[in-house]
Amino acid sequence: MNERGLRWRGIVFSLPWIVGLAVFSLYPFCASLYYSFTDFSVLEKPVWVGLDNYAEMAQDPVFWQVFWNTIYYVALAIPSGIVCALGLALVVNMTRRGQWLYSVIFYLPHLVPAVASAILWMWILNAEIGLLNSALRPLYDALNGLRAWWDPALAAQMQTAPSLLWGPPPWLGSPQWALPALVVMGLWGLGQMCFIYLAKLQDVPIELYEAADIDGASVWQKIRHVTIPQISPIIFFNLVMGIIGACQIFTEPFLMTQGGPDRATTFLPMYIWDNAFVYMRMGYACALSWVLFVMILVLTIVAFRLSRDRVYYAGK
Repeated sequence: MNERGLRWRGIVFSLPWIVGLAVFSLYPFCASLYYSFTDFSVLEKPVWVGLDNYAEMAQDPVFWQVFWNTIYYVALAIPSGIVCALGLALVVNMTRRGQWLYSVIFYLPHLVPAVASAILWMWILNAEIGLLNSALRPLYDALNGLRAWWDPALAAQMQTAPSLLWGPPPWLGSPQWALPALVVMGLWGLGQMCFIYLAKLQDVPIELYEAADIDGASVWQKIRHVTIPQISPIIFFNLVMGIIGACQIFTEPFLMTQGGPDRATTFLPMYIWDNAFVYMRMGYACALSWVLFVMILVLTIVAFRLSRDRVYYAGK
């Protein structure tokens, strides 16, 4: 078969993917941009309103609350996830026996469906009978005992005013603790990130560690000056993927808190859902979607700019 025939055969075999991309990705992407400038309720024809949706968004206090909730979640979830996953990978990498077993144990939570994980963590974070608060209660009892021993007057007040006693956080029932509780839950699924780190750690040349040992480097110095520079492309990859994933968090807060309390766990994807399918304001929801897209794009560009001189690529 000649070159032209091979080309057409390749196009034919690629056609299902091309059609799927155009119908399910490219068209919705372009249509959402158009609908963001319209008043569209899905049930009626869209009416062009120009920048009215974006002007309303600028005056919408709920939008600004969920916007900053999303930024706050990203600021907490990404650094904690990267540090914890890298720490686990370093520990597993230093383990000589049973390394495969630890890898499987850490990776298994990533395979649990999001809905099942949310139901499980609703029990773990329950303020009254939750596993986490049951484990923390002896610690708080000990701290209250120390306070009473240190200040007898406070001890007398604590007997008549139970509110003075320290207790485990109410987690999902508190506006201050609900969002950090979701961040803690997010650490449950770090197995994939840990697995990627572990694969790269085993690719670091042993000669670099031997040279560091000759120079008298400590464990922390070897991690800082050898390990981290060598695996910096993977750290950067996980950073970008973490930005994309954290900005689109939906399932866990939707099931566990329904955005509460006091919208403390309402994020942009949830607000988009509410406007699109609860309030039937698809035009406004599309405008919100483009704000989310721009936010992810800006954060990703910032990550690329900041990492320009901090990521080491072999051969460059």
